[in-house]
Amino acid sequence: MMKLSQATVHRETLLYATYYAPRGSYRLYMVAAELAQKYLTPTDLLIGIMGAEGSGKSTLIKGLFPGLELTNDDEGINVRPTPLYEFDPADPFSGHTFHIDARYELAFRQRHEVAEAVLKAVSHNRRVVVEHFDLVFEALGHNAQLLIGIGEEIIVARPTVFGPLPQAIKSVVDRTIRFRLMAHSAEDITCMVLAEDYKMPFPPLHSDIRQGFVLNFKERPAVDLDELERKVKDIIAKDVPLAPSGENTLAIGEKSMPCTGTRTHVTSSGKIENFRLLKEYRYDHISKEYYVIGLVGKRGEEPFEDLIDVEGIYE
Repeated sequence: MMKLSQATVHRETLLYATYYAPRGSYRLYMVAAELAQKYLTPTDLLIGIMGAEGSGKSTLIKGLFPGLELTNDDEGINVRPTPLYEFDPADPFSGHTFHIDARYELAFRQRHEVAEAVLKAVSHNRRVVVEHFDLVFEALGHNAQLLIGIGEEIIVARPTVFGPLPQAIKSVVDRTIRFRLMAHSAEDITCMVLAEDYKMPFPPLHSDIRQGFVLNFKERPAVDLDELERKVKDIIAKDVPLAPSGENTLAIGEKSMPCTGTRTHVTSSGKIENFRLLKEYRYDHISKEYYVIGLVGKRGEEPFEDLIDVEGIYE
């Protein structure tokens, strides 16, 4: 009787992993590098990326695959011909990793044409990173080897024949992206108020939390949190526009401030729902930092909220 090696009988055990999706590009690059180290292998040829506009898909891809040239920029404008369609397996100088934005390509090509180009490259051991993978999944006839969705969270899955399907991941990230947009906008408005009204230099350290944000301080700020909350709510109530204003700069009404994720915002402050600050500074005895914690949205809206009950912990 032939004895099978451990490697022969191994089956993939990763169902999915979930991470906070950072709002600044530098933080997102760091998370992407960690994901690549943990989950990406040299034999992964078909990578599916999903997420709404402004969720950070392009930044995530750049962090996962440093040096990969994308076929479109962050505004969805094609900046060069898509090299995938010119792939020739007989050409020794042909690329080994390709990026394609399925949503953009489907405006000019038939679905089966996009799928054929992807399958041709993969069949010759080339890697293809497909943005908006859910749009070509059925035409391809099989799933990606690695699926990554980005909304408020980053979901990483290595699907089997039993799933998960790309539509299932996309449905989750599409529901949760609005919390990330609201939280980022509330975070930047809070930082602007701290800088202007309390002369606290921007930026403090930032970290992430479900349906909210955390500002980290090495020293306890001399700021009344009730007053700070009222000032931020005043700006939210005025419904001022939020929009990119130059490189790494966000316009908040007539004012501007530094931001490395200018597209990951609501379009106006009035779209921030149920903003509140926890009315107590939290001290982390390990990092020796004080936390200001802001939250948005309502309890019961977030599919993962039962895992970490922030408000319950800090009451």
